Amino acid sequence: MFDITFVDTYWSLLPALIAIALALITKEVYSSLFIGILVGGMLYSNFSFTGTIEHVFTDGMIAQLSDSWNVGILIFLVVLGTMVMLMNRAGGSAAFGKWAVAHVKTKAGAQVSTIILGMLIFIDDYFNCLTVGSVMRPVTDKHKISREKLAYLIDATAAPICIIAPISSWAAAVTGFVDGANGLTLFVRAIPYNFYALLTIVMMFGLTFMNFDYGAMKKAEEHSQVKDFKNALGEGEGLLGAVDQPHPPTSVKGRVIHLIFPIASLIVCCVIGMIYTGGFFSGESFVDAFSGSDASVGLVYGSVAALILTVIFFMATRVLGFIECMNSIPEGFKSMVPAILVLTLAWTLKSMTDSLGAANYVAGIFENFADGSAVMSFIPAVVFVIGAFLAFATGTSWGTFGILIPIVVNVFGSNMGNELMIISISACMAGAVCGDHCSPISDTTIMASAGAQCDHIKHVSTQLPYAMTAAAVSFVAYIISGFIRNWLICLPLGIVIMLGTLFVIKQKAK
Repeated sequence: MFDITFVDTYWSLLPALIAIALALITKEVYSSLFIGILVGGMLYSNFSFTGTIEHVFTDGMIAQLSDSWNVGILIFLVVLGTMVMLMNRAGGSAAFGKWAVAHVKTKAGAQVSTIILGMLIFIDDYFNCLTVGSVMRPVTDKHKISREKLAYLIDATAAPICIIAPISSWAAAVTGFVDGANGLTLFVRAIPYNFYALLTIVMMFGLTFMNFDYGAMKKAEEHSQVKDFKNALGEGEGLLGAVDQPHPPTSVKGRVIHLIFPIASLIVCCVIGMIYTGGFFSGESFVDAFSGSDASVGLVYGSVAALILTVIFFMATRVLGFIECMNSIPEGFKSMVPAILVLTLAWTLKSMTDSLGAANYVAGIFENFADGSAVMSFIPAVVFVIGAFLAFATGTSWGTFGILIPIVVNVFGSNMGNELMIISISACMAGAVCGDHCSPISDTTIMASAGAQCDHIKHVSTQLPYAMTAAAVSFVAYIISGFIRNWLICLPLGIVIMLGTLFVIKQKAK
């Protein structure tokens, strides 16, 4: 065998890069991820056959599926799939679709409604993706908005909204990574500097009201105008490219309340579940309980409670019988199988890159920069790029937070009075969300595809030009903020640059 060590070197990035490249070339995500995983196992074991098998399956896949956090997320997904199936079978989604079709008269109105609903559901990005997708799909279909565009609107109002919402599972995760400073206070102060998230919102509204698209998205939108959505997705193609998804009968008794009640129950119960895990009912304040919550467990508690309430409500209003409600459970599970499979493979790939020290390698690059003689004012822009690259390669925002935020805090000595530290931490969060937004192996990107019932690779390829546009403007904004260090000046300037960029692109697109 080879005596070369591949750990903590640039080789550690190879598995993720191979998986991403293959996914974009072959348009097939399962085999691409698995090949990336195999490459990671071979590099870690120095190309030992038995070592590769053990590392891939024992240290990788089985370990990831044994992790309590991951299992909690999978349970949450299954329950959400069941809730979506229940809402569909009860006719709640169809009733809302009819109501929205009657009240939302224009294509722009349908897009704005999708964006606003996505902004209102800020508790968790998974919850956001699946709920907004199931609710708005009939409306966007009616106005011939492509599934690719719907997936982009869902994805762009998932992580970017959660990362600027103090009451969200993401805020809880970020505050948990900050040592030596008040995590939640720091998170709130960083919000105005989170240029990628804020400018993505500006970009969505800008594209809607300027009424144009560009790149691969323009082709998808043009295609949706001349063919129905089944043909636009491909014959028989469904969730993440899967076929034979269930299409159960819909109750004719369904009303809009049969959609609103389950969603409201999910929001309320998930908040209660999260603050419960943070010790709210043991005397902790609401803010401390939320920032100290276990999001995975809290979301499981909340979603299961909401599922029970929904079943009782549907039976009480006679829209579905007990047997029909119970039949929705395996149907909801089946609808989530493609997403669960991709998540499992993505988590396993992440464990391969972790074991190879990809995080340490990238973090080392940043530390060398921070300790060097380079101008400190450029640190936010550099952190943004490194965060985006790391999240893109690993497919995880939270892992990127966990790596870079402690480094940034240490570089600035946990000095909350240093505005540059606040900007740099915000740049880390923005970069992580940007990379996550672009990556085909990101769980949020996968969930957005699932929510919109859009082919996953098509979603990635159409979204990428939009995400890169927001990233480029954000990079410029971080260079400016490194010198000016005042969000009251930098944020409006970033918005003006974003709208100006869209105007130029529109003129070029003509």
